[in-house]
Amino acid sequence: MESGWDPEVKIFFTKILNSISYSLLWMIACATAGIYFKLGNTTGQPIAYPIIFYSLSFITLLLLIRHLYKIWK
Repeated sequence: MESGWDPEVKIFFTKILNSISYSLLWMIACATAGIYFKLGNTTGQPIAYPIIFYSLSFITLLLLIRHLYKIWK
């Protein structure tokens, strides 16, 4: 551990970095699935794929928010 660092400050910065990295990882995964794999648009494919994609994105967003809430509590 760095000299002069308060352990509480280190824990606080770790929470910040974890929150940012989890959120960015979720956004990159959703953008990749939606744009690269074309699950976000409805042209040329059955309508079930976008419905499943957006519902799973919403569910994982709620799980991410719940996890971040537990981290910061």
